[in-house]
Formats: sequence, C-alpha cells, structure tokens
Amino acid sequence: VHPPTRLPIIMLTGRDARDDVVEALRRGANDYITKPLDMAVVIARLRTQLSLKSAVDQIVGLERDLERKNAELERANDDLRAAYRRMKSDLQAAARVQRSLLPSSPPPAPGLTFAWRYHPCQELAGDSLNVFTLDDEHIGCYLLDVTGHGVPAALLSVTITKLLMPVPDQPSLVRRREPSGRLAAVSPRVVAEELNARFQLDPETCRFFTLFYGLLNTRTREVRYVCAGQSGPVLARAGEVRNLNQPEIAIGVVPDPGYHERRLQLMPGDRLYVYSDGIDEARDARRTLFGEQRAMRVIRECRDQSLDASLDRLVHAAEQWAAAALDDDVSALALELLRD
Repeated sequence: VHPPTRLPIIMLTGRDARDDVVEALRRGANDYITKPLDMAVVIARLRTQLSLKSAVDQIVGLERDLERKNAELERANDDLRAAYRRMKSDLQAAARVQRSLLPSSPPPAPGLTFAWRYHPCQELAGDSLNVFTLDDEHIGCYLLDVTGHGVPAALLSVTITKLLMPVPDQPSLVRRREPSGRLAAVSPRVVAEELNARFQLDPETCRFFTLFYGLLNTRTREVRYVCAGQSGPVLARAGEVRNLNQPEIAIGVVPDPGYHERRLQLMPGDRLYVYSDGIDEARDARRTLFGEQRAMRVIRECRDQSLDASLDRLVHAAEQWAAAALDDDVSALALELLRD
C-alpha cells in the first residue's frame, strides 16, 4: 500500500470500472483520471496534488519539530526537577545547620526555667535565639529578627548567631578577658553597640535586624537588657502583664544610636517573654493584626500553666488568628523565676 503522504500518484488509465477506481485508491493512488484525457483537467489535478503534498510536508515537518521540541522540553524539565531536588536538599541541609545553632537544652540555673519556640515560615529563617552560660553568675540570652525572609535573611542571621555564641575558654563578642585573666560577661549595651558598628545598613541589601539581648545575674536575679527595635520584653507578675518596651532603633540603621541598658529585678513567680513580630503582626482574613494586646491577654490567661505550655498557647493563638499560614518567622523566648 502506497502511503498518501509520499510523492502523489495519479492513475491515468483507460479502465473506468468502479472496482478498478476503488482498488487503485485503496492501494495508495491520490487521484484517478480516465481516458480520453483532458489536459486542462490533468494539469489542474496535478497542481492540486502538488499543493496537497506541500501542505502535508509542512504538517509532517511541524510534527517532527514538535516532537523534537517536546523531547528537548522533557529533558529541560528533567534538569529542572533535578536542580529543584538539589536545591531542596541544600535548603533542608542549611535549615538543619541553622537549627543546630539553637539551644539544645537550658543552661543549669537553680530556681530558673527557660523555654523557647522557633517556627520558620520557609525552610530558612531570619530569626534566631539562644540562651547560654557566660560565667559563674551570668546567663546570656537573645532573640534577633533580620528583615526579610529566605536565604539572604538566614545568611545574616547565622552570621550574627555565630558572633553571639560564646567560645569555650576564649574571649568573644559577649565575653571579654579581664586583666586578671578571668572571662567576664560583656554588658548588653556594649554588645548592641558592637553589633551596630559591625552591621551598618547596606544600601544594596537594605537589611537590618532587631535585637533583644539580656544578661541575667543568677545570684541577684537582676536582668540587664537592651531592646533594639524589638518589641518587649513582656513581664508577667502577680496576675498582671505589661510590656516594658521603651522603643530604640534597630541594629545597623544609624551609626551612633546611643542604646540604653535597662534593668529589671526579678521577683519570685515572675515571667519574662520576648517574641518576634511574626506573632503580633499575624493578620486575619480582614488584614487585622493579632497585635500586642491579644498576645498579652494570652500570656495572662496562661499564668497557671507551665512556661512551655504558655509559649505553645501564644504561638498557637497567632496561628489560629492568621487567615492562612503565618507569612513571617515566629520565635519566642521566655524565662521564669520560680517561687520558693
């Protein structure tokens, strides 16, 4: 059988029986002309078949091009899927590294308990927090929030986290060696000013960060702290909850912000909370903020629950308020001076 898409075949014959015509067309003829021939008709039919052949050739060519392009597209999709898997794997590995920088357990401090929560809105977060022993009498703690999300914010967050991490038996940003050779905790104001000097705002990236840095004296139960652009801390004492925040500018925004160091004497039963803006800036379907007052009300309602449970309630309340998944990182840090 002759494929009709090849060179057209026109039968020129004196056999005009119906069965002959049907058999010729069945075997692949494109046309059937019987004698006597009318040359004008023959030429017209030739031209028609050549036009049809040209059109068929174009269609066949387009089909082949489409098959080739589909194959190329499938290969490109395979490459994209492989690249996505690699990127996803890299992000998950980076997230594990970032989580490894969080505290694994609270520092030993009789009469004190600590709790924290950390919920990135993507694989990587611009938030970070930690609580750690600095010397025999001091525990350091911080919560920071880099503007933005994703990899750029996470890179800056990890860099700052490493700087704020005390190095065993070595001086660092948070611990300096005294003339006697003893390592002593650096004041929160000095820590904030040093970070501000190192991380001045880059006009290209426009990234800065907020910071709560606190220094707790485990003997006197006094907390010294700096809040640079960070909300809080929130104090829960004797059934009352109040925000101790006295606004100061975030780290890196201006060269000489003149940070003030605040002091708080803890009383038995006191709880101190600090959390990132992912909580109070959660929005419902009408774009209404969860807000500071709702957060403080949740803290007040959880007064008879454990410190861990109160943080769970706080984060859950913000998640319930949000119309969809929270669109910002959420981190929270809390401490409690236990009653005797």
